[in-house]
Amino acid sequence: MAQKISYQSHLGLIVIEGPVSDNEIEKLTMNEKLTNFRPPKKQQKALIEISNLPMGMIYIARHEKEIIGYITFHEPDKYTRWSKHSGIIEMGGIEVSEDWRRCKIGESLLKLGFSNPMLDKYIAITMEFCWHWDVNQTGLSVWDYQRMLTKLFGCVGLEQVPTDDPDILEHPANVLMARFGKDVSKDDRMLFEQMTFESKMKSMIG
Repeated sequence: MAQKISYQSHLGLIVIEGPVSDNEIEKLTMNEKLTNFRPPKKQQKALIEISNLPMGMIYIARHEKEIIGYITFHEPDKYTRWSKHSGIIEMGGIEVSEDWRRCKIGESLLKLGFSNPMLDKYIAITMEFCWHWDVNQTGLSVWDYQRMLTKLFGCVGLEQVPTDDPDILEHPANVLMARFGKDVSKDDRMLFEQMTFESKMKSMIG
């Protein structure tokens, strides 16, 4: 069931809502500064595609008819180790237009998204890669940006998890974070913990 909250900021009324449908996303425009992952129009198309995935969910922040921020949830990429675990859902991306920073949009998107009871059944992960971070716009170093992100994501219970995942190891600032839903079984939790270090598991089996 979709949820919605709204609040007044110094830049105008902000509406946080979701999960939103493909039709709802299509009727809106994307803020031109939402370029962290791809150009705005292509990002809007990607949001529409994600919303139609079996586990796909899109939460947006909008001002009037313009999307000014979003957060996505979906199944882990089939080429990653995490796709082998049926109890994992990935927070694929979160972005807020630089025009609307300091309006608590990121925190509001996270809190509304993670309030969805569906996530109680899953281990939610996010893989944060520093090459997607807009460090040039914020003026933060890559390490300061990492600390800012991990603190922000911590507001919904996401915690850093050590791993030998090669994508995470590609840069020392990259980070894997996870949150265990309250209904996640002990077996699913143990399987996830085993999967975090595949090289260790292979050496034990070998």
